[in-house]
Amino acid sequence: MKIAVMGSGGIGGYFGGLLARAGEDVTFIARGAHLEAIQKNGLQVKSVAGDFHVRAKATHDPTALGPVDLVLFCVKGYDTDAAGSQIRPMVGPQIVVLCLLNGVDNQERLAAILGEEHVMAGVVHILSTISAPGVISQTAGPRTIKFGEKDGRITARAEKILGVLKGASIQAELSTQIQVDLWEKFLFICAQGGVTALGRLSIGEILACPETTAFYRGVMEEVAAVGRAKGVRLPADAVDRSMAFARGLQPHMRSSLAHDLSQGNRLEAETLAGTVVRYGREVGVPTPFNLSIYACLRPHHEKALAARSA
Repeated sequence: MKIAVMGSGGIGGYFGGLLARAGEDVTFIARGAHLEAIQKNGLQVKSVAGDFHVRAKATHDPTALGPVDLVLFCVKGYDTDAAGSQIRPMVGPQIVVLCLLNGVDNQERLAAILGEEHVMAGVVHILSTISAPGVISQTAGPRTIKFGEKDGRITARAEKILGVLKGASIQAELSTQIQVDLWEKFLFICAQGGVTALGRLSIGEILACPETTAFYRGVMEEVAAVGRAKGVRLPADAVDRSMAFARGLQPHMRSSLAHDLSQGNRLEAETLAGTVVRYGREVGVPTPFNLSIYACLRPHHEKALAARSA
């Protein structure tokens, strides 16, 4: 299968690296020093499941690839629209763009650019970052992908992608309720991302303090209330299960949002807490916990954006 990885950071680099190691025709789309390192030395993945190194094609220009069979769309939420426009030249009649971003509105944004028939939603659970140019460090999380068609059908194309992912030793699963899965991940990542970043704390430190644990849970409960008000059929125990999931994480685990904050990078503040606040206003659900996170993190994003433009 001819595969392009749009956004070759922690998620794209890790899963794309596994696909390349399995012999799939993978091209990484990256930029800057990370791209140069991959082109010169290949991609090195350091993982809790075992380190490996692959020699793979890499480019900064999606137009150089031509049509592909599958795109792993792994950019940050704030780059969704620009990156979606950039990959248009790769879109052929049978292409699937598997959206593996944080957030709950990226699929709709991509569908408006590429056509709804080409976009499939996915959910990942992993902590993985670029630790140095050409180096991906996967340090925590179950390393899973769950994906599916918007209408819940099990289609031939979804089964084909599942086979390719499993053939690369990726823990993948087809979902018949991907919108629910997206929102369950969303309520977790809003809490995990927001509180580890805002508090500069690991999940172990958060859960060791009753007040911080209550804040963490409160973030989830707001997201669940907003989702249900928007018609998402979240299970009654969604928050309880996400809290149990959090308690099962490695105590040192933080989040990619916390990592980006520590590095002075742009932040997915709008993608996560900002979206909860916006949706909450639309459906009349108060979101004070998420507003606190958004209000405190957005200035850091704006500062990083200004530095990037300077």
